[in-house]
Amino acid sequence: MRIAFLTAPEGVEQVELTQPWQAAKDAGHEPVLVSTQSGEVQGFHHLDKADTFPVDEVVGDTSADSFGGLVLPGGVANPDFLRMDEKAVAFVRDFFQQGRPVAAICHAPWTLVEANVVRGRVVTSWPSLRTDLSNAGATWVDEQVKVCDHGDNVLVTSRKPDDLEAFCETYLAEFAKAGG
Repeated sequence: MRIAFLTAPEGVEQVELTQPWQAAKDAGHEPVLVSTQSGEVQGFHHLDKADTFPVDEVVGDTSADSFGGLVLPGGVANPDFLRMDEKAVAFVRDFFQQGRPVAAICHAPWTLVEANVVRGRVVTSWPSLRTDLSNAGATWVDEQVKVCDHGDNVLVTSRKPDDLEAFCETYLAEFAKAGG
């Protein structure tokens, strides 16, 4: 399965990109780095710059039908930049409209709020997003990983880097159930 990893050019929490990416590769999937611009994306260790990663596809030049699922890594700046980009928001929304599985960790659900896809769903995230998610119609829970099968698609959410092992195991299992 081709799995899109959507990030902004700057601000992605590196471990929230690299660990799920490696888990996808180890499971035999093809991870694809999608961003709002060509070139490279800048990873961060919290607020400190880390490594850069080459962009495989630009969000305006690809679509959800090219992928079996979507992973949204966190970082504070990453989802904030993504939610301000209309093409990125439309790309995310398209996964939900097509019934494809989506996984988001830490601050990444901010992009889901902007895409207007959390209403009626039970989700988790970094604790500071609780009010934003609740205001967008979601029910927020403080759990390591939360799977919400809304009938039309599956959404896997997780709180923070400490939850990455459970997040990776769960998102890969849910993506496999959805057809990959």
